[in-house]
Amino acid sequence: MTTGPRRANQGGGVQSVERTFELLELMADAGGEVTLSELAERSGLPLPTIHRIIRTLVNSGYARQQPSRRYALGPRLIRLGETASRALGSWARPYLAELTEVTGESANMAVLDGEQIVYVAQVPSPHSMRMFTEVGRRVDAHATAVGKAVMATMPSDEVTQLLSRTAMNPQTERTITDVEAMQEELGRIREQGYAIDDGEQEVGVRCYAVAVPGAPAGAGISISGPEGRMTRIATDEVIPLMQRLAKDLSAELSATA
Repeated sequence: MTTGPRRANQGGGVQSVERTFELLELMADAGGEVTLSELAERSGLPLPTIHRIIRTLVNSGYARQQPSRRYALGPRLIRLGETASRALGSWARPYLAELTEVTGESANMAVLDGEQIVYVAQVPSPHSMRMFTEVGRRVDAHATAVGKAVMATMPSDEVTQLLSRTAMNPQTERTITDVEAMQEELGRIREQGYAIDDGEQEVGVRCYAVAVPGAPAGAGISISGPEGRMTRIATDEVIPLMQRLAKDLSAELSATA
């Protein structure tokens, strides 16, 4: 079914540029690889227009044509993404530092990339026993608090499409591996305003996360630590702090856009 262009030309923007980024985002939404007809169906743009834009992207290395005649995101996007991630991490670090100072636990920021969460910043806990997540690490979204917090901001049909592109493999015996069960979990997250990873990614580790509202890409901040310490955290005090920091970070990102 044709959905039509997702955004109109506003504020005097260059239409061809807007269309180019729309097609790149649609490719990413589809898991990074699509046909021209799929792009036409999802964007509502004419096939000749799509073909012209895609050929330009292929020639410049931002897309590539597969032997199957499907088109995939190109390697030149990697450098752009890495640079953007570093910038995003630098903006987030002061907010994460405040979160670590108050809670004593490691604070992280991550963004949704396809079906995975990518960590872009961390401020580690001062405890000798702490959670350390390497910046740049990728993990399946369904097994993380940040992933669930971000998915809870998305329409249910988009979540279903996202989860259908992954096997929802269990990381521990607590990992949610069923789409319907995940939709129920996301409903609870929407009601309470935060997500929990209770040993779903790693045994003995608990994580709390909130989404960064209105972030250019689905993003969230979290705190994580050993289950024994995390159960003593007063969520009625910490969650409002996390929500405030996420809102402040969102405002800074919007101001720099």
